[in-house]
Formats: sequence, C-alpha cells, structure tokens
Amino acid sequence: MARVIYSLLVLLALPIASLVVMWRALGDREYARGWRERFGLGAPLAGAERGVWLHAVSVGEVQAASSLAAALRREWPSLPLAVTSATPAGRARARAAFAPGIEARYAPYDLPWCVRTALRRLRPTVLVVMETELWPNLLNECMRGRVPVLIVSARLSARSEARWSRFRSLLQPALGANVTVAAQSAQDAARFVSLGVPAARVHVCGNIKFDRVPADAVRAAGLGLRERYAAARPMWVAGSTHAGEEQAALDAHVRVRALQPGALLVLAPRHRPRFDEVARLLDDAQVRWLRHSEVAANPAALGADAARVEVLLLDTIGELENFYAAADLAFVGGSLAPIGGHNLLEPAALGVPTIAGESQGNAPDVARRLIENAALRLVHDADSLSAAVVELLGDAAARKRMAHAAQATLEANRGALDAALAMIRACLAGRAE
Repeated sequence: MARVIYSLLVLLALPIASLVVMWRALGDREYARGWRERFGLGAPLAGAERGVWLHAVSVGEVQAASSLAAALRREWPSLPLAVTSATPAGRARARAAFAPGIEARYAPYDLPWCVRTALRRLRPTVLVVMETELWPNLLNECMRGRVPVLIVSARLSARSEARWSRFRSLLQPALGANVTVAAQSAQDAARFVSLGVPAARVHVCGNIKFDRVPADAVRAAGLGLRERYAAARPMWVAGSTHAGEEQAALDAHVRVRALQPGALLVLAPRHRPRFDEVARLLDDAQVRWLRHSEVAANPAALGADAARVEVLLLDTIGELENFYAAADLAFVGGSLAPIGGHNLLEPAALGVPTIAGESQGNAPDVARRLIENAALRLVHDADSLSAAVVELLGDAAARKRMAHAAQATLEANRGALDAALAMIRACLAGRAE
C-alpha cells in the first residue's frame, strides 16, 4: 500500500514537474532536449549483449562515473553502456565526458511504468548507482526484473538515514534482496545496514573520486586557457558557487588586486540559471569582466587589453575542470553557503591548492582526509577567504606543499574503483550471452 500511495503522489506531482521543466526550457534549451527519456522512452541500447546501466544524478557523480565507464570499456570493449542523470547539466556533461558509443540519457521518472520501459530499452545486466540515489520504484522494478543493483562510492548522511527510516516499507524488500553497497566509510555502511541492506552485502570500499585521474586533454585545455586569459598574471577560480559566495569571492578579489593588480578571478556558478544573476552582480560591482561563452564563440571579444579583465564569468557547462587545470588556486563552493560542499578532489587531483568553506556535509570524509594532510584550507566567511587567497597567491612554496599533499592523499585513498569493478565483474559473469 505504501508503494501505491508513493506512486500516486509522484504521478500527481508529474504535471507540476513538467511545467517547471517547460518553464526552465524557455531560458535553457537543454531542459527541452531528451524529454521522452524522462518517461523511459528512447531507442533501445545498441548491442546484442546485455550491458551496464550507470546512474549518476548530476555533474559531480557523472565525473566519478566517467572513470568507472572508462575502466569497463577497457575490459569489455563491446559492452553496451548507458549513463543516466537527473539534471540537464549532468546529461550535458555525460554527453561531453563519455567516450563515443556510451549512451547518455535522462533517468526515468520514478513511476513503475516509466522504469519498466527504461529497463526494456536499456536491458541491463546490472544497475550501478553512484553515491546515494534511492528511488523506491527503480529499486523495486530492478528486483522484479532480476537486475541486481550496486550502489558504489555510496554515502548516506545521518539526515537522509533518518528521513528514509520513516519510510522503510518503500525500500523493502528491494534493499534486503537485491542491493549491494560499496560504501565510502564505515559510518555510511552502518547507515545502509540500518535501512535494511544485509551486512554481508555492505562493504567499505572508499570514494571512487579518489581514483579518478584527470585526462591529458584536461591539462592541455588548461594550458590553453591560461595562455588565453592569464599568461603572465595570477589566476584563481571560485568554482561551483552558490548565492552569496560570488560576492565573497569578489570581496576577496578586491584585496588580492590591491597586492597583485593583474590577478584574474574566474567565477563559475554551480547552476546555469544563475549565470545572468551573477552577470548582474558583476555589473553592479563595476569591475571589468567578460563572459567565457562570448570569448569561446568569438576570440576577438577578448580584445587587445585582455590583461585588464578583472573577472571572467564561466557561463558554460563542463569546462570547470579545465579552468581548475589553468589556475594557481581554487575555491570550491557550496561550502560557505550551507549546501554541504562540492567536489574537492577535482582541483586536488590536478595539483591545484584548494580552499573551501566549513560546510562539508556532502563528503565529510574527503574533507577530513585532505585537512589531515594539510591539503585543504578551510575558511568560514568572506574575510577569512580573502586572507587565505591573498596569502596563498603570494606564497608559491605554500601552494607547492599543498599540491604535493593533495597528490599524496589521493594516492593513499585509491582502491574504490577496483572494488566496484570486481562487483560488476561478478554480475557480468552470469549474464545471458
């Protein structure tokens, strides 16, 4: 009965969700693309064999899934692979990041008939879920269709555990019968067990983001961006920012430029709908700024006085990692705002000294390990952000120490990718040829 009520509520919410998508599509055409995929429709996945369905909800999870997909492709070159995401940014990033032949789609709405349709078209041997996506009908339909579910690099906050504990019947019996968990930490593992996943099928394997190695193309793109925008001056990036964090970064940049007048700040809002909002903030701040999208479309827009640009607005999706590769220093957003933080390992893996706010609830274990190794500097407000940026941009030796510490942290914590591959390998060994 609980599942029926849940499905009815999702169905009742569907017209509202559709209207929201249509409204957002007026300003961002990416929302209108792939509409049928949200209902499980789309062409059947190519290939005679059954393959792997990877689900990565948004950009950060897509990035982590890309290393897993690459490893799967190396081991099984003809394996049918599909990756689904819930957001336009995630879908767009998947289409850009994954190799040709890997299908990138929207995940279906969590209604039984939408999920069944998607399962018929994707024909997975196994569903691999990145991190923390628990959708009752998706799990139940996979159980009914005898498609095992692996949750890899799995994390579950105390808040999410408490919320799902009130609705345990929605997740049972799928969690008990059909789900295996490769958890990031012992705390995450215990929370999945408390929700009903048998302890024998919950393993502590670490965070797959530690295993991701930036592609050579990213470093090459970073060199090109540095040459274009900041060939002979300091450059720092405030990435994945939320409301309030852009202003904090601008305040910090005033202090930076008082000491290093040529310094460039790259502002990268987390969500596409905020690009114009941040543009208005820059106009109000009366700084010399440009949109990266305009320069990318017309390099002449940069002009002969490129060195006079104080702030660059990164208003495209999928290029933040390239800009991290170009930077002397990175601030990772969602951390001064009470969001829980975003991917600290993306700049760290590139050897870029990293600063973040104290809100790190999304991946506390990652933050803890970086802090313990002096590879991450935490700040708590605009003033401490200013102080940290000024200090580190003025101290090349300190930046080098942080970069080495970050690399050592990554090396010491790798292994989650191999564990996930072993679990997938076991599932694929029993697939129908």
